[in-house]
Amino acid sequence: MASRVAVLASAAALGAAAWAALDPDRGGLAVLLAGFAVLVVGAAALESGTEPVKDLALIATVAGVAAAARVLFAPIPGVQPLTVMVVVAGASLGARRGFAVGAVAALASNFFLGQGVWTPWQMLAWGACGLGGAAAARVLRRRIALAVLTFALGLAFSAFLDVWEWYAFFPHTGAAFTLQMSRGFPFDLAHAIGNVVISVAIGPELRRVLERYERRTRVEIAWA
Repeated sequence: MASRVAVLASAAALGAAAWAALDPDRGGLAVLLAGFAVLVVGAAALESGTEPVKDLALIATVAGVAAAARVLFAPIPGVQPLTVMVVVAGASLGARRGFAVGAVAALASNFFLGQGVWTPWQMLAWGACGLGGAAAARVLRRRIALAVLTFALGLAFSAFLDVWEWYAFFPHTGAAFTLQMSRGFPFDLAHAIGNVVISVAIGPELRRVLERYERRTRVEIAWA
């Protein structure tokens, strides 16, 4: 039943997004509704898991730690340890959980750093980082591989949000696009370089911790 409701809600959101996209003045509303639709589909996928209660407890714990790390590093412009943590979560916990950790951590940390129309897009972007970590799980036990992937995802994450901001709030011109991308590039680069430093420093160790924690959540106590 929940999955059917999610499908209907996402279809309605996509339909509203298509309608809003017909008017350039409603571009921000269109992309916001489209983002909501994707998040609803992701929530439905999480709910369809085999052990939703254990999944939710695991996701909430890991996402809480990741959100706290983001808040802690907030005074350093551009540095986002959340990206590395979400990629590692995807590699160690799987695609579904990795996406959920990224989305929930973005939402939770924004209660401290500021909620806004950017929140759904940050949730999507960090959720996608979790999917990327799951897709490359086999090679991410090596520090260099993790550093390379998180460097690329740091640039992609920031560029994605820069493009969204340009489309939603600025004139749809080449000059405005160039200004937006060039203005954000120093922060994008800081994000990517910070990811490399964090990946090299603690990446594999963090993965081992998450894998061990995940195994502990699967242990059931049988009473005689």
